[in-house]
Amino acid sequence: MTAIRAAVCREGSPAFTIENATLEAPRAGEVLVRVVGAGVCHTDMAVRDRQLPVPLPVVLGHEGSGVVEAVGEGVTSVAPGDPVVLSFASCGQCPNCADHAPAYCYGFGLHNFSGGRADGSTAIATDGGAVHSHFFGQSSFATHALATERNVVKVPEDARDVPLELLGPLGCGIQTGAGAVLNAMAVKPGRSLAVFGAGAVGLSAIMAARIAGAHPIIAIDLHDNRLALARELGATHTIKGDGDIAAELAALCPQGLNYAFDTTGLARLIELAFGLIAPRGILGLVGASDADAMLHFNETALMGGGKRVMGILEGDSDPQTFIPELIGHYRAGRFPFDRLVETFPFEAINDAFAAGESGRVIKPVLKVSAA
Repeated sequence: MTAIRAAVCREGSPAFTIENATLEAPRAGEVLVRVVGAGVCHTDMAVRDRQLPVPLPVVLGHEGSGVVEAVGEGVTSVAPGDPVVLSFASCGQCPNCADHAPAYCYGFGLHNFSGGRADGSTAIATDGGAVHSHFFGQSSFATHALATERNVVKVPEDARDVPLELLGPLGCGIQTGAGAVLNAMAVKPGRSLAVFGAGAVGLSAIMAARIAGAHPIIAIDLHDNRLALARELGATHTIKGDGDIAAELAALCPQGLNYAFDTTGLARLIELAFGLIAPRGILGLVGASDADAMLHFNETALMGGGKRVMGILEGDSDPQTFIPELIGHYRAGRFPFDRLVETFPFEAINDAFAAGESGRVIKPVLKVSAA
């Protein structure tokens, strides 16, 4: 057992409480990580607000980074002392995992949203009893986390100069946006891309689009400050979200959009984007909608134009290869995702959530311990 401090999400409370707790020792295939940093993501907010049915009480957090303290039986890819990034969990046995597509693991819900291990056990307890753990295979809103060898990514030797707390968001939000462009949609040079929503995921997509050589790169958002940042990070054009989006996009791309990427989850924007994509155009979706939300497209337009509407999880990423790739782009100056980050002390977790929800901060990151 390891004595830890954890931010617990409990039923009926809009705030996290920092509590003393214990964390089990790593079992076979597991890795004990001392958490250095943890990003705050919209998915954490969705669980707190009961939009996602993760059981409570629970320790959330799914963009962790830290240092390995111990490993369970059979773990060979990391060792105590290794700096690591924590990403989503997967089974490693289903056809999609075998195809290096773990984001579409047949057991994704079981391994990431069940509130415990795949066998139903939990690893965290407080004086009040057991607390659900293993959120996204990590529960990194704590001083220590238990992950698995599959969702622990060792930081490359040549990147040990990068502040470790900065790297946690690569495990989910940042890789979702960048991977949507570089992996899922495979954006081609010289082709147009419109990004709906300039939050952490959308801005990551814009940075990746510049790497891919897309043109024009168009950012759509309601907030002037985010549109200004989008231009600095690679957008060639920006459109205010409360204007006539369709008319402005049609003027910029009269033959239609080659790629459109929605991070908002708003049906009216997704349907608008579908109507604007060119023949053989791709519309990628990552925005979180209500569970019963429906979309309406014209079948003839979809079929006759050879259009594709693509749901994308985690940027179609295999974290073991894609996270080091993104770190390489960052160190080369091509992917300055640190521009999105503001850090907060672990004890100020509720302030970090408020800053993210208000839009003041694009990607809040909790500094949990020293590297």
